[in-house]
Amino acid sequence: MQQGIQQMALQKQEFQRALLETESALEEINKTEKKPYKIIGNIMVESDKDKLKKELEEKKDMFESRINSLEKEEEKIRKKAEKIQKEIMKKIKNEKK
Repeated sequence: MQQGIQQMALQKQEFQRALLETESALEEINKTEKKPYKIIGNIMVESDKDKLKKELEEKKDMFESRINSLEKEEEKIRKKAEKIQKEIMKKIKNEKK
């Protein structure tokens, strides 16, 4: 269970990093009047500003959704772990009596 929580924390960190990169890219696109470029594989290709902005906003929404989902799952696992821990402590106390 602890390992599952750690895995989720790592996934959440990765999504948060990607979200920050996406938000930063959106800020830069909004600031500039020049044509934006995007990297596809090993090349940089000129892109339509509105289309690229829409793609980045969709990515941002996806990352936010995944982060929220992981936070909810993380909370469920924490509650389950607390419940199990309480049950174990209760059994240990009962055995000592």
